[in-house]
Amino acid sequence: MIHALESRGEAKLLAVTVTKDNMWAAPFIDAMDTFYGRANIPIGVVRDGKTPEDSNMIRLPANRKRPDGSFVYPHHLTDGREAPEAVGLLRRILARERDGETVIVQVGFSTNLARLLDSKPDDASPLPGRDLVKRKVRLLSLMGGAFPQGEPEYNIHTDIPAAKKLFAEWPTPIVASGYEIGNKILYPAVSILKDYGYVKDHPLAEAYRDYMKMPYDRPMWDPTAALYAVRPDSFSLSASGVITVDDQGRTHFTTDANGRHRYLIATPEQNAAALRAIIELARRPPDR
Repeated sequence: MIHALESRGEAKLLAVTVTKDNMWAAPFIDAMDTFYGRANIPIGVVRDGKTPEDSNMIRLPANRKRPDGSFVYPHHLTDGREAPEAVGLLRRILARERDGETVIVQVGFSTNLARLLDSKPDDASPLPGRDLVKRKVRLLSLMGGAFPQGEPEYNIHTDIPAAKKLFAEWPTPIVASGYEIGNKILYPAVSILKDYGYVKDHPLAEAYRDYMKMPYDRPMWDPTAALYAVRPDSFSLSASGVITVDDQGRTHFTTDANGRHRYLIATPEQNAAALRAIIELARRPPDR
């Protein structure tokens, strides 16, 4: 989606950082970026992070080779442990951007951004992490939580201390796409089966097949946060308030006119329009 939005002139992808501590996550991202014609997008990875478990949907596409030994999906990064550490990369990227213009989309855990808040001045910037974020970031759009109430959501529950810190200390507006939003927007299996056939091998379609047996429709939790970050008119918003995280990983929203937090709200019509937009963007071929 982000690659398609950049091709349309609506966004520019500055970098990708990973909160899954598995060696195949970054190579898969590199393969996707290369497939879409942006092989030079910087990739940073978490150190001592969560979920080191392997996953077919990233390992198999990232490591798939032709009979001659070349990668089916070309990429240069073959082991995420060789990639730069995420917080240092975030600092370098933010330091070079204009003040108040960067939007961060978080669709994983809060590990990297919580650590960014605690980061020290370095060669990239004389500012400590929280001040650097406050100066450079306009918005944090994240997928996490359940609103106005619900069970502990995966992205929050996986690293509760980091999520607590993020909501308590992040100095810019935060908009959360809760579990309930993406759960009502199902990407249709028929699109995976038909819309990506413009090439023999497509990394996204293969990842879907490797995740579990096709056909299956998949909730669009993460893509809703990405869509809002670039097209905020896609959804409505709650009142301003404060989001907190309890010890079980549940999110709690308290209305506060001075609060910097809001969460997405969607009518059935907005859900349908968001799905159409996600399909249109995701199936767009690379510009070649």
